[in-house]
Amino acid sequence: MTRNPRRTELGLLLFAWLIGVVCYATVDFATLGTLPVNYLTLLIGSAVVLLAGHVVIRRLAPHADPVLYPVAAMINLLGLVMIHRLDVADELTAAANDKKPPSPDAFAQATWVLVALALFTLVLFLVSDHRKLQRYTFTSLVAGVVLLLLPLLPLIGTSINGAQLWIRVGPLSFQPSELAKIALTIFFAGYLVRKREALATVRRKVLGLGIPRGRDFGPLVVAWLVAVGILAFQRDLGTALMFFGVFVILLYVSTQRRSWLIIGAVLFALACLLGYLAFGHVQLRVKIWLDPWQYANNESYQLVQGLFGLASGGLFGTGLGEGYPQFIPFAKTDFIAAALGEELGLAGLFAIVMLFAILVERGLRTGLACRDAFGTLLAVGLSSVFALQVFVTIGGVTRLIPLTGLTTPFLSYGGSALVCNWMMIALLLRISDRNRRPAAIAQSADEALTQMIRVGIDR
Repeated sequence: MTRNPRRTELGLLLFAWLIGVVCYATVDFATLGTLPVNYLTLLIGSAVVLLAGHVVIRRLAPHADPVLYPVAAMINLLGLVMIHRLDVADELTAAANDKKPPSPDAFAQATWVLVALALFTLVLFLVSDHRKLQRYTFTSLVAGVVLLLLPLLPLIGTSINGAQLWIRVGPLSFQPSELAKIALTIFFAGYLVRKREALATVRRKVLGLGIPRGRDFGPLVVAWLVAVGILAFQRDLGTALMFFGVFVILLYVSTQRRSWLIIGAVLFALACLLGYLAFGHVQLRVKIWLDPWQYANNESYQLVQGLFGLASGGLFGTGLGEGYPQFIPFAKTDFIAAALGEELGLAGLFAIVMLFAILVERGLRTGLACRDAFGTLLAVGLSSVFALQVFVTIGGVTRLIPLTGLTTPFLSYGGSALVCNWMMIALLLRISDRNRRPAAIAQSADEALTQMIRVGIDR
């Protein structure tokens, strides 16, 4: 008897909800000695919102992967818990100094969760078949480039912490590169479906590496130049790494040629070297990465505070509400992993990384099971975006690599990233639903049987 995937999803979702609400209450017990204000409303409201997402999947994608949505929801809930924890710390600090406490960011983030799940529903409703997106391959390219260029416009572009990544219209601000990562992933998948045979064909070898024709090699060079351009004009090494890395991964998946990985790595290393030589802020990040303690009171203060937080957390953490994550600058955004590592410890941080690993693994499994090349590349591309973002952000916080300024998916405070991450989950669910439909599975079996018969006849 086949297990109903939606029942599995509901069980996992209930577990994620319980973990989230218990952690939320733990924060207030540890810091204030009481339950959160309107805790019953919080319990019911969060359950209704999560259940609404489950009902949407049950109605619009009934055969989709049962793990993706609960795992994303659990990571999102843990992010809300830590943002609330930092809000409480801000309130206590303001009360001690007889100042007015700032507006809680957890409420704003919860509002963005509602917006994200509304667009999550809209994507599942509008995209009834992921293969239709292939029609918009070059439209997605134009949309992605336009979105990347918007922050450079003089009237709406805004620079924050040295990076030109935001647009601001009145009180609202948005990071267009978050939408651009979806649009460009659709373009990469659609383009490589058309060109994969040409890119897999070796015309000549240079230093033992197979090189295709120049006109087929051109897109990789263009992608490299786009990455360098983002680094140059927006001062955003993390976004450049993500876009270029996704394209190289998709090149490898579509052509199965390891030479593309080597060529891509060489081109990216060259771009990093040029960026280091040309831009002072890149030199500064490398400098504080190599020796943060020498500049602990100025340039590397944020990184050092994050490392102190991780060290004080130890193996099992100080406990929610028992640490001092508010001492870490930008703890709600860039360094939320360090804040979680302090209060949950190395074990808790590993658990969060494992949740991301499960999310990426289920996305890659969706791509491998897909019966059309476009769906495979799109699922692998979206999963790679998650994987690269987690590697770059947590790698920067733990000093594995230099800091880049990207935020951790679903955890960090910020509306534009959260909305786009949930839209990506919706696309993965749509691809998964298409793959796992009984009719599609039967069709795949018939195609495999036909192919075996043809091979037998040929022999």
